[in-house]
Parts: sequence; structure tokens; C-alpha cells
Amino acid sequence: MIFRLAILFAVLLLAAPVAAEEIGSVSTVFKALGPNDKIVVEAFDDPRVAGVTCYLSRAKTGGIKGGVGLAEDTSDASIACRQVGPIRIEGTLKDGETVFKKDTSLLFKTLQVVRFHDRKRDVLVYLVYSDKIIDGSPKNSVSAVAIEKNWKP
Repeated sequence: MIFRLAILFAVLLLAAPVAAEEIGSVSTVFKALGPNDKIVVEAFDDPRVAGVTCYLSRAKTGGIKGGVGLAEDTSDASIACRQVGPIRIEGTLKDGETVFKKDTSLLFKTLQVVRFHDRKRDVLVYLVYSDKIIDGSPKNSVSAVAIEKNWKP
């Protein structure tokens, strides 16, 4: 029984969207108490498509609430994805599959990146958007990566 639970946990962990690596940030609003509001730039590799890295910029709320994790970040985000090596697709890609997810408030709000495969043009399309259980958000950004067959750095 414990072995089955360990396998289930490992499968769920591997299926989870990846974490991002912070590349840098800039302060946008000074806060006398707590950290400043800022724009954070993060990078993550597509977990199912080797050779593609996405760069995500997003707003991060500071202040006292932001310092203790209680602030709600705005829905502003931008994405740029690039081919950084030979592209190898692992398995069959599912359109709308979540490749990155980050909570942007204590409850109910997340920033997500989903991937689509435009098979007609052989292009991977990445969409970043914010969702909120109550009313959602129309703010979004998109990036596309052509699948180069003879990629050279």
C-alpha cells in the first residue's frame, strides 16, 4: 500500500507544472513598510518540450501584506518563449495544457501559462493569463515558437 502511495505521489509531482527561476526584478513603487512593489522576470523550461524556455514578467505587490504573503498581485503579465536548443516533444501534446502555474493571492487567484500546438504551421503557442474564481481577468499575453527542424545556435 505504501509503495502504491509513493508511486501516486511521484506521478502527481512529475505531472505538476514547473517552478520558475527568478532572473531579476525592478522596483516600481516604494513602500515605507515592507518590500516595494516590483516587476519580476522569471524563466521556466517547458516540461514536455525540451529546447523551449519561456520568460515571464509579472507584477508582485509589496508592502506589509505582500511581505507576509497576504497581498493580491495584479493580473498584469507578459510572456516571451524562445527555442534554446533542439526541440524534442515528449509524448502527445494536449492543447491548453498548463505548463506553469503560480498563486497570485492567498486564495482563488492564479497566473497560468498554457500551451497550444498549431499543427498546420508547426508552431507552439504559449498563453499567459490570470484567473480568479469569482470574475476572472481578460488580461493576457501570447508568444509563439516555430519548431525548427534544423536548429543551430
